[in-house]
Amino acid sequence: MNSLHLPQSADSQDTSKEDQNEQFAEKLKDVETSPAYSTMALVQEDSEEQDPWDLPELKDTGVPWSALDTKGKVLRVLVSILKFIVLLGLLYMFICSLDILSSAFQLVGGKTAGSIFQDSSILSNPLAGLVIGILVTLLVQSSSTSSSIVVSMVSSGILTVQVAVPIIMGTNIGTSVTNTLVAVTQAGDRSTFRRAFAGATVHDFFNWLSVLVLLPLEVASGYLYILTKLITDSFHIESGEAPDLLNVITDVLTEAIIQLDESVLSEIATGSPEAQNKSLIKKWCQTYTNTTLKNVTVPGPENCTSPLLCWSEGNNTITLKNVSETFNIKKCDHLFVDVNLSDLAVGLILLALSLLVLCSCLILIVKLLNSMLKGQVAAVIKKILNTDFPFPFGWVTGYIAILVGAGMTFIVQSSSVFTSAITPLVGIGVISIERAYPLSLGSNIGTTTTAILAAMASPGDTLADALQIALVHFLFNISGIILWYPIPFTRFPIRMAKSLGNITANYRWFAAVYIVVCFFFLPLFVFSLSLAGWQVLVGVGVPLIAMLLIIIVINVLQNRKPRCLPTVLRTWDFLPLWAHSLAPWDKVVSVVAAKCCCCCKCCQAAKEEEQEAQEPVEVSANGHKAAYDNPAMSAEKEVENELQIEQNIHKMTPL
Repeated sequence: MNSLHLPQSADSQDTSKEDQNEQFAEKLKDVETSPAYSTMALVQEDSEEQDPWDLPELKDTGVPWSALDTKGKVLRVLVSILKFIVLLGLLYMFICSLDILSSAFQLVGGKTAGSIFQDSSILSNPLAGLVIGILVTLLVQSSSTSSSIVVSMVSSGILTVQVAVPIIMGTNIGTSVTNTLVAVTQAGDRSTFRRAFAGATVHDFFNWLSVLVLLPLEVASGYLYILTKLITDSFHIESGEAPDLLNVITDVLTEAIIQLDESVLSEIATGSPEAQNKSLIKKWCQTYTNTTLKNVTVPGPENCTSPLLCWSEGNNTITLKNVSETFNIKKCDHLFVDVNLSDLAVGLILLALSLLVLCSCLILIVKLLNSMLKGQVAAVIKKILNTDFPFPFGWVTGYIAILVGAGMTFIVQSSSVFTSAITPLVGIGVISIERAYPLSLGSNIGTTTTAILAAMASPGDTLADALQIALVHFLFNISGIILWYPIPFTRFPIRMAKSLGNITANYRWFAAVYIVVCFFFLPLFVFSLSLAGWQVLVGVGVPLIAMLLIIIVINVLQNRKPRCLPTVLRTWDFLPLWAHSLAPWDKVVSVVAAKCCCCCKCCQAAKEEEQEAQEPVEVSANGHKAAYDNPAMSAEKEVENELQIEQNIHKMTPL
């Protein structure tokens, strides 16, 4: 029995060992392969299901409020109050930096901007007037400044209201570049940059589309001029004063840094030769003007004030005229009042400092908002800002957002400040693109109401023209809202902004290309064509516009009804890759950036080698150099580690 039993037990032992070895090997394979497979599956499912435009959930990673003791709750409340105070301070510095940035641009390019307005023959071309409005607003970074120059030219009779209408449209476009530049500062995170850039450019697309439709309509019919003329003729509006709301707070800091004499720009625009030699930096804040009747020598009797007040003394013709003399009483108190620097030098200094403060405040505001908007706070704010009214009043929500945007812009008295302030909120996911769009439309209306109040403060003889120009700006934005908001299908700026946001999220360098092309290259190109005459403008512009419309129609049909197109046109693959994809251009940009980085690294490596050559060489005890990070040694070490891992596996395996 023993002889029969022992062989069977040995066989069963061997088979059990083999089974155990196979099971252990299978477990090892499962452990090695299963995590990688499951991770890939999860990533694929998330990438397919997640919408990049969904607002992210800002999760609260801290201790819940209910888990805190009394001391912890008091501490959290104090920290929250402190963060809110710091946030208000950063917002204040952000708004002040925008004001200083506007002053810096006026110092750098203000005289050039004023000189552009002098040639009224160029301004009579509607397209040239539109481009000049864009470029001047870009130079001075303030639509109110460029609008005030236009108003002063209309009041002095240099421009008519009809000629000034396209310029006002151009100022509407030029002022939207500020929030686009603010969005570029959030390029660090891909998803944040996608939302922020789309939230900023939705304002751009609204302005561009409004101009593309309303400028030809105005040239053909003059409806804006006719409507505003009827309004100004029908109502007798008394002169008033524009209110100072937020400026009362911000002027305390900004006027301590720099104060500008904006009347110099108006004098340059109206053709005053003396204004070219004047400085924009205000030196005397309190002056006294005395007007007296004096004898003045004039070239001839035709220059006399009246025949009764004119006589001759020898070869001289003398007349009585009112002569105004200005006496300086008190100097200003800002930093640059006694600095012996040119306007350009002061402007460049302020430009660098204001951009530094602007970017720093924006980064800190975003980080502070990310730390504050968590958990229930984020949920409440998102719900308030992005939730529509219940059916059937959901359509009212957007119009209330327009009124909120108009009211907030009226308070801060700058559409650039308001749209730049909501851009970071769109980036971090507190405000959706669909809600940011009506807020931006409201900001366009808000900035025109301040212009209307400022026009009402004009003198009685120029009140009608100044008010008419301000009303043109107002009705232009109202017409744009009627075109691109009431019907959901016509809200093309939202879809265009999202498409651009997706492109810039994948190719971040394209954001800089967009800003340069839309706000500098394209206006200058159209301006040069308009200077060449209508024949050149029509001959070049019409084929380009026709080709652009054909490309847009083909793209729409490719996405929605590809069967309506010939087989060749169903995709753009018949074109070279660089003509229908940004991937080759991205490689070029990457190569250029890599070469620049390589040059910097090579310079840094050369400096390090020089430093190492100057230091004494370390020698080991055997007289050899000490070897660090040797590739051969690291390879041997990796082999030893692999052998040790195999030995451990063999030890774990039952024999």
